[in-house]
Amino acid sequence: MEEAGLDISARASKVKLVLLDSDGVLTDGRIIMSSDGQDVRAFDVRDGHGIRMGQQAGLLFGVISGRESRALAERAAELQFDEVHQRVLDKLGRAKEILDRRGLAFESTCFMGDDLIDLRVMRRCGFAVAPADAVPEVREAAHYVTAREGGRGAVREVIDLVLRANGKWDDVTARYLSED
Repeated sequence: MEEAGLDISARASKVKLVLLDSDGVLTDGRIIMSSDGQDVRAFDVRDGHGIRMGQQAGLLFGVISGRESRALAERAAELQFDEVHQRVLDKLGRAKEILDRRGLAFESTCFMGDDLIDLRVMRRCGFAVAPADAVPEVREAAHYVTAREGGRGAVREVIDLVLRANGKWDDVTARYLSED
């Protein structure tokens, strides 16, 4: 078990880009339809704060979703995501495009997904993560499975792990944890 922890830490320490699925990762996967046909999604505030801390540490963030949602577009804009891609069925192809454009490698990429559509990109990334409630095949393919469920702080858990692994946790949290 200790060896597995070292592998996870080594993988997390290389992360420069965090790519996320939306439904089931940034949200709990439920889609609530209002009477006027609008979809409603709930996002975890701790995930948002974790993304902000990751950005302070120099991490890039993106979302690749198979569905399109105005709520996701607004949340991603609010959090100043570097990449926002919706209605994408070939997530691996889109991830390759992003990496090529940004001059990054899969080895330095974390991808977090929860369903079968995410498997191809997860298998290529240096740090593949699944929330606790992901489908079994995705949990098995992941390097790390969070203790938290999607939309309930799982993204924050991963960002905290990455920040600790790359030695940036103390710098990012100093303003919160200092005694003065």
